[in-house]
Amino acid sequence: MKPTRQSVATARPEHPRITLAEFLALIESHHPFARMLGIEILEIGFGTARLALPPNPDFQRLGGIVAGPMLMGLADLALYAAVVGATGNAEAVTSSLTINFLRKSPPGIIYADARVLKTGRLCAGDVTLTAEGSSEALAHSVSTWSLPGRKA
Repeated sequence: MKPTRQSVATARPEHPRITLAEFLALIESHHPFARMLGIEILEIGFGTARLALPPNPDFQRLGGIVAGPMLMGLADLALYAAVVGATGNAEAVTSSLTINFLRKSPPGIIYADARVLKTGRLCAGDVTLTAEGSSEALAHSVSTWSLPGRKA
């Protein structure tokens, strides 16, 4: 009998496959671009992550709103954290990323809440971005991830 794949929502173990400290070391050693944005990794769970983009006037475009590329970078890194938390595979790479900007992103802290919806050879998940002090979504991102096999 062939085993069936479970969704991440129904197959969550108690602990992530990488600790927050291990993920921070991974980011520092292999993904230094995250440091350029000053993104803070607040939580990592099994298939979940919460990150924050701190306020920075350099991230604003005309009208004082946070520029889209900064929000896309935040969303991408947030789902990477969730994927690694669910799979332990640090070699995961983005296959596709779509973002819908729902309203203007005010200056201030922007939070990213990521969740993995499916794991397997490919992972899929989404990220909701919110502003500090608000539960209204500023943007919603959906992306898929390729999980290359590890070489012995």
